[in-house]
Amino acid sequence: EIAQAYARGELSPVEMVEQVLQRAERLQPHLNFLVLIDREGALAAARASEERWRRRAPLSAFDGIPTSIKDTTPVKGWPTRYGSHATDDTPAAEDAAISGRIRAAGMAIIGKSTTPEFGWKALTDSPLQGTTRSPWNPKHSPGGSSGGASSMTASGVCPFNHGNDGGGSIRIPAAHTGLVGLKPPF
Repeated sequence: EIAQAYARGELSPVEMVEQVLQRAERLQPHLNFLVLIDREGALAAARASEERWRRRAPLSAFDGIPTSIKDTTPVKGWPTRYGSHATDDTPAAEDAAISGRIRAAGMAIIGKSTTPEFGWKALTDSPLQGTTRSPWNPKHSPGGSSGGASSMTASGVCPFNHGNDGGGSIRIPAAHTGLVGLKPPF
C-alpha cells in the first residue's frame, strides 16, 4: 500500500520516513526499541528514493519503505553490539547479506533495533541496552529475541522491521505483540 501511494504521488518517501522518525523518537523513551537512530542516513535514502519514484524507476516495490535492522546484524559503518558489554563500538566494515539487500532494494534504514544479549532469550532485555517494552502493556515484554522489531511494528512506528530467527526469535515476539511473524528460509 505504501509503495502504491508512492507510485501515485499521494505520499512521498521523505514524508513517510520523517513521520516514522518522529514517532520513533517520541516512543523510544517509553518502549526502548532502538539502540541507534540514523536520522540523516534515513532521510538521505528517502530523498534518493523519492527521486526514483518521480522518474518512475524505483529499485523495488520496497523502495523508500522505512525499516530497522536488528542489532545482531552488521550494517556497514555502524557498530553491532548484540546487546552486550562484551562488544565494542567498532563500526562494521561491510553489510551483512540482508543489510546489503535491504539497501539495494532502496529501503530507508532508520536504525538498529534492540535484542537481548547475543539474541539468546525469549524476551528483549540486555545489560547494555536495558529492557524493551510491549506497546500493548509496557509492564510486559514484546518477546524476543527480535523484540525491538516487534515493539516498533506493533506500536505503528515502522511498517517493516528486520528480525532473525534461529529458534523463534521472530515468531515469539510476533505472538507477544499480536503480529504475524515469518521465519524465512535461508
